Amino acid sequence: MGFTCNSLSRLYEEIVTDPRNKMPSKIRPCWHSGLAAVALFLMTIGPLPLSGAAPSADELMKQGAQLFQRGEGEQALASWKEATRLYEQAHRTLDQSRALVHVAQALTILGQTKQALQSLDLALSLAQQTHDAVWRATVLGALGETYLATRQLEAAEQHLAQAVEIARNEHAVPLLASLLNMTGILRVLQRRDEEALALFTESTELAQAAGQQPVLVHGGVNAARTSLRLGQAQASRIWLDQAFDLAKDLTPSRDKADALITIGLTYHDLRTAIPSIGDALLLRAAGVLQEAATVAERLGDQRMLSYALGHLGHVYELEYRSEESLQLTRRAIFAAQSAGAPESLYRWQWQLGRLLASTGKLDEGITSYRQAAATLQPIRSEVAAVTYDPTGSGQESVRPLFFELSDLLLQRAGFTDDAAAVQGYLRAARDAIEAFKAAELRDYFRDDCVDALQARITKPDQLSPTTAVIYPIVFSDRTELLVSLKTELTRTSVPVAAIDLTREVRAFRYTLEKRTTREYLAHAQKLYDWLIRPLEADLLAHQIDTLVFVPDGVLRTIPMAAFHDGQTFLINKYAVALTPGLNLTDPRPLDRERVNLFSSGLTASVQGYPALPYVAGEMTTLRDLYRGDQLLNQDFRTARLEQELRDGQFGILHIATHGQFATDVNQTFLLTFDGKVTLNQLDRLIGLFRFRREPLELLTLSACQTGVGDDRAALGLAGVAIKAGARSALATLWFINDEASAELVSEFYRQLRNPKLSKAQALQRAQQKLLADRVYEHPAYWSPFLLLNNWL
Repeated sequence: MGFTCNSLSRLYEEIVTDPRNKMPSKIRPCWHSGLAAVALFLMTIGPLPLSGAAPSADELMKQGAQLFQRGEGEQALASWKEATRLYEQAHRTLDQSRALVHVAQALTILGQTKQALQSLDLALSLAQQTHDAVWRATVLGALGETYLATRQLEAAEQHLAQAVEIARNEHAVPLLASLLNMTGILRVLQRRDEEALALFTESTELAQAAGQQPVLVHGGVNAARTSLRLGQAQASRIWLDQAFDLAKDLTPSRDKADALITIGLTYHDLRTAIPSIGDALLLRAAGVLQEAATVAERLGDQRMLSYALGHLGHVYELEYRSEESLQLTRRAIFAAQSAGAPESLYRWQWQLGRLLASTGKLDEGITSYRQAAATLQPIRSEVAAVTYDPTGSGQESVRPLFFELSDLLLQRAGFTDDAAAVQGYLRAARDAIEAFKAAELRDYFRDDCVDALQARITKPDQLSPTTAVIYPIVFSDRTELLVSLKTELTRTSVPVAAIDLTREVRAFRYTLEKRTTREYLAHAQKLYDWLIRPLEADLLAHQIDTLVFVPDGVLRTIPMAAFHDGQTFLINKYAVALTPGLNLTDPRPLDRERVNLFSSGLTASVQGYPALPYVAGEMTTLRDLYRGDQLLNQDFRTARLEQELRDGQFGILHIATHGQFATDVNQTFLLTFDGKVTLNQLDRLIGLFRFRREPLELLTLSACQTGVGDDRAALGLAGVAIKAGARSALATLWFINDEASAELVSEFYRQLRNPKLSKAQALQRAQQKLLADRVYEHPAYWSPFLLLNNWL
């Protein structure tokens, strides 16, 4: 389920109405499941008028709360929106701000987090007009909570810190307890568990002093989960038992059902840590989840019922009690369908697929998996946005869905004798991975650049006859190699487990950067034996001259060009390119006669980064080869770059400067003379290329790097051309010798002038030139240059 949050707007209402003005007597927190991060309840609900007159704004607020409690989020949203409009007409600024917070609550539950943030921004603006410090802290906390849900941790930190400071100054103890609980969740997502536990502990202490039983429950559950992450199993159990005892006394509500679900799942997780009482914990987990289902059913909340039944079914699945699990899972699917809750539905369709496949019903299992993937696709970003997943990045939570589907399709292909059917299953297996890769990039960039590209490009149904596209699909027990050759797709299974491949890739990357040794060679040869040698016969038979890899995970961190067959490097046999996915590649070749080039870069040392003196020669070569303008050193300023990109007409953008690709897209940047351009800023600067008839043909980033072992940072490198609206990108995995970089890049552009060569072949020629130079023959100098996306 994840970590639980608690209410803010209701806390405010209690604070301002309590006779003591600081200590509320009754508070109801928000619910938080694994797929809904923020809910802000209006809990003081009285009977609505029976007359035919249109309800007032205050009545609409109560009506919205009633609808929300029954799980009718869209109807609640409509009521709260109308209340907001009426409050605005009546110039009731504070009430309008409060209504907007509730609108944001409903929007977030429905997965519309961007709109929720807009609503909260307006609520904050109105709150600042009221000069009510406690309400301002409440809205700041709601903003922090929503930013937390969307993984924008810096923004969450900023808003929560402001809210906590105001709450402390105003001695708003109930609000402070809730804010500290949310800040604890932030620390968990930042992997600062010790600090998180301290915050959860303080939150529960304040909640207990204020008599806030629901907040006390949520803080206790969060402390239990954090203690378990810290290896403190007995402490976790104590926290959990206390939270469960308190939760049983809560008034039946969506919040109670959600708390019980999280408690039940945590009891189940404790079994591994305390095996001596595993059976008792299993019974407790199942009992608590059943109680959650009973509460949800009594409320008529089909969305919460689907979670309770589905998670209970998963507990039975893990205990190999398939029949009970199947029954519960089908009930969970029905409840999710009744609630119109796709973010819940896909989980149980996926679970049903696993159960069917495990009982030998492969075709039925594949059907259920496909239904889950189809349900998930339209809501993928919303699922990522409203999931607290403290164990990893949002994309990791659904990765197994696509890979398990691909695995089942490959198994099905193995049981089929019909050649056409085999091709169909292999393509479907490849398409499942393609769907995941597109979703993965959407999550990384947090915008619609992937959808914009897919809507524009023409998919390459048929490859060049001398090009092979290699899909390595890494499973826990083996590695599958799907290879596209002309119109045929082949499959080769290699008995190399994920853990072994990862270990070898990490060692290869580490030793490859050591320019004074040949330690890399053994790893280069082993990876060649695993990933290339099994394909050699087909590659030779089809006279392949270009290999396009679609790498995943750890394979994104290494240059395949440096693989070695025992006699020579792969780059001496094939031109090599990479793409995040075929469906993300615009396959048109470069029009060399019409293309102009705009180049910019730094030779001087700025902002603590070393000088790049050979960039000057690189820029001179580019000016001689191509038409176009240049910005160098003091001219290479962010504002000037923005002006050139806005007004210029060119097909190639060359940036020779320091850059860093990081796990967080917000920490990925390019250095200018007077600052840093983040990837999001770069997107804004050249995003107009997406809407031109002829988009940017090539984006070259010289002197950039990614961190060793940072698979997610490498994802940003692989997707930079998509983010920038470019068909192709040339970039480096690590920072290399300035002189070698200038030599290779200059040669690449010389070769690119040859209309008989593709971009991949132009890079191959440039890399071979350095390889032939005794000074730069070590692959650390030439191999980190990667051609990304369109290789033609």
